[in-house]
Amino acid sequence: MLKILKYSFYDLIRSRWSYVYLAFYLLLGSVLLFLNNDLSKAVITLMNVIVVLTPLIGTIFGIMYYYSSREFTELLLAQPIKRRNIFLGQYLGVALSLSASLIIGLGIPFVAYGIFYSGAIWDYITLLITATFLTLIFTALAFNIAISTENRIKGFGYAILLWLFMAVIYDGIFLLGLVMFSEYPLENFSLIATLFNPIDLSRILILLKLDISALMGYTGAVFQKFFGTNQGLFISLGVLFVWAITPIWRIVAKSNKKDF
Repeated sequence: MLKILKYSFYDLIRSRWSYVYLAFYLLLGSVLLFLNNDLSKAVITLMNVIVVLTPLIGTIFGIMYYYSSREFTELLLAQPIKRRNIFLGQYLGVALSLSASLIIGLGIPFVAYGIFYSGAIWDYITLLITATFLTLIFTALAFNIAISTENRIKGFGYAILLWLFMAVIYDGIFLLGLVMFSEYPLENFSLIATLFNPIDLSRILILLKLDISALMGYTGAVFQKFFGTNQGLFISLGVLFVWAITPIWRIVAKSNKKDF
């Protein structure tokens, strides 16, 4: 698995799209810091970009890599190698290369700007952690879709629909439910519904870490009461970890049963 991971990682690192992805975050971080001297505001702006763009890139890269390397995967399957090692190696190669591009791209301008000597260091670390989790989660979800769908067009369609549902549609349904049942106590419902969407969970974690939950009104107070505590923080990070592990487990289970 480590050999396949190494090959996939270096294959993607040499890809021009990895450099484009790195250069995008490098340019974005540099421009934000050049236009704004407040590191906290720069982190807030990055949050609005990362919680939407990172899942999209992870989904697209994951499904593109699987379909483009299908012939190579079939060659590996003909060798005395465990299926789980093949698919886990490929998945980790994609996810880690994307995470490395993101961390390096955002790290260079912020380190040069003196983030380690700033009070916003923990906000910045929280941003990187949540962005890495989102990359791992949506890359794994993309691999699940690709393994389950032989047709490439359908696979791409399902992947984009998944991202669209998590990033946009889910919030619309969530807010509609809150409006329709506003007369009932919905605090527990709001917390549970948030845990079922890694994008929303990541966004709230960053907002609360930046201490601007007051802008969210009553809902922000509820989230602050739960997520603002150490227990809430560990629970939310644990949920993100479960979101990352569950699709990986399904990749292993699906690959062992699927007839290639």
